[in-house]
Amino acid sequence: MHEKWQREPLGTYIRVQGGYAFNSEEFGDEGLPVARISSIRNGKIDLSDAPRVPISPNLSRFLLNDGDLLIAMSGATTGKTGVFRKSSPFTEAYINQRVGRVLIKDRHNANLDYFRYIIESDAFQRSIALDAIGGAQPNISGPDIESFRSQIPPLSAQRKIAQILRTWDEAIDKLEALRAAKSSALKALTRLMVFGGSRLTALDAKAAMVPYRWFTLPADWACVPIDGVAREVSERHTSGGDYEVLSCSKHDGFVRSLDYFKKQVFSADLDGYKKIWRSDFGFPSNHVEEGSIGLQNLVEVGLVSPIYTVFRFEPNQVLPEYAFAVLKTALYRHIFEVSTSASVDRRGSLRWSEFSKIPFPRPSLAEQKAIMEVLQTGKTEVDILGKEIEAMICQKRGLMQKLLTGEWRVSC
Repeated sequence: MHEKWQREPLGTYIRVQGGYAFNSEEFGDEGLPVARISSIRNGKIDLSDAPRVPISPNLSRFLLNDGDLLIAMSGATTGKTGVFRKSSPFTEAYINQRVGRVLIKDRHNANLDYFRYIIESDAFQRSIALDAIGGAQPNISGPDIESFRSQIPPLSAQRKIAQILRTWDEAIDKLEALRAAKSSALKALTRLMVFGGSRLTALDAKAAMVPYRWFTLPADWACVPIDGVAREVSERHTSGGDYEVLSCSKHDGFVRSLDYFKKQVFSADLDGYKKIWRSDFGFPSNHVEEGSIGLQNLVEVGLVSPIYTVFRFEPNQVLPEYAFAVLKTALYRHIFEVSTSASVDRRGSLRWSEFSKIPFPRPSLAEQKAIMEVLQTGKTEVDILGKEIEAMICQKRGLMQKLLTGEWRVSC
């Protein structure tokens, strides 16, 4: 190892400042936003849904500066980092007690970006995972971070390494921006096509539009309650059979529970769980208004919690893929929210008896198929970009391993 690289604790170069313990009763709609652990997203600080607190001179030391590096000190994202950038309308913000601010002790021997990459490294994240106090709410402290030991090169090498890795970040950011733009365009196209606002032939485009409560549809389409084209399925698991437990996410639909949560969140006793077959739909009755509804296309037969409503579209009337495109639109999320509020259950749940009354647009099977061929092309483009991003992230992590350990040296 080159003599100028020293294996030292991070605390030699940085310190971690904790945030302020705001009382939730202080939160409101006025004042400055408060950065919380949920604000740390994809290496950035997102304050779009942050609560606000009144401005106070006594809290000036907890104000964020442009370029500040924040780290989540508790929760599922413990150890994740984000950089605060001043941008309208959030040019100022506070940090709460569950977020730490990483500060450089001496800018003459330490580069903040370099230490950000150390904190993002696999070695650091593994160490934090071991140090974090377990349980429902894992957490770390400033001393935990400061005590981590890493190879530290001279300042010139720190800057060069940080510059190289920033180049990778910028390339990844551009791909993510492109994917976000294509995803947004695909959502808009989906909304147009599944409600007949855009037809595939000039002749169809001239068809009259008929208004319904939530949307307008072409006159040659049917509008039926969901129970007119689907039926509830309630097949209970008793014993025997090795079935995988599935969960439904807001954005992606069904996921493998163990893979998604990284731990077992379901009961050890699966008796009474519901079977959900391939091409069936399901949603947790107390979360559907958040968009948690999915098409099961992961396994031949899976299991879901008893709180799920499982249903199946009639294959001679509705294609599952078309139904999924309809039910995942922002409009249907709004419909679920309104229907949940109006439900006779009144406990934040939407049961099949109410859900089945929701109207559903039904073009011919041939047109459903044609619509999905167009939308699938757009989805494929988004998926390809996602795989490119995953590959670049993987390559960047490999490069970080080589550069941050000194295995590969840079010329300064």
